[in-house]
Amino acid sequence: MLRAENLVKAYRGPGREVRALDGFSLRADPGEFVVVQGPSGCGKTTLLLVLGGLLRPDGGRVALDGQDPYALAPGARARLRAENVGFVFQQFHLVPYLTVFENVLAASLARPSVDAAARARDLVAHVGLADRADHVPAQLSTGERQRVALARALLNRPRLLLADEPTGNLDEASGARVLEHLRAFAAEGGGTVVLATHDPAAARAGRVVRMQDGRAVAP
Repeated sequence: MLRAENLVKAYRGPGREVRALDGFSLRADPGEFVVVQGPSGCGKTTLLLVLGGLLRPDGGRVALDGQDPYALAPGARARLRAENVGFVFQQFHLVPYLTVFENVLAASLARPSVDAAARARDLVAHVGLADRADHVPAQLSTGERQRVALARALLNRPRLLLADEPTGNLDEASGARVLEHLRAFAAEGGGTVVLATHDPAAARAGRVVRMQDGRAVAP
């Protein structure tokens, strides 16, 4: 489902260049759960943005189901993302004035479908928030907000789920619940998960790739 070869991405500032990715390679198959583990600042977030077609690398190649998103026109690349990729961010990015149900349904704006509303209701129930469906984010706990973000990422039936530190702001119990939903997405639905984290507990979720200074390193 996902192949990345020799990715390079540099950020240039006054008098210096920082290589967030420095020859990073990764392969992830359907149904696989891959944990990219490394310290803060090692390039994990940049990696996910590049893998998801949101940030063009300076070098190397990405293939999503055999297609290079960066070889496509912007509109075609956006469609490829909408049809194949879901994102779960550490900061949730929920719309504060929308309810739980409306936040999940908002993902259908990128890929409309006739069953979007019914699926949104089902996903809200699946993540254990049926009784909070009409609440706004400010009325939820941190763990509940992360589960809303996860349900939103799943709405369009992605084949690849990219999760950036999804347990970083959560207590142990809430983090375990989010990880279980991610594992179920891979194991039961055959989707591919790439989770970036510095949380040692999350490393038990799947195959671990360790990252340091923009490179994959030996365990």
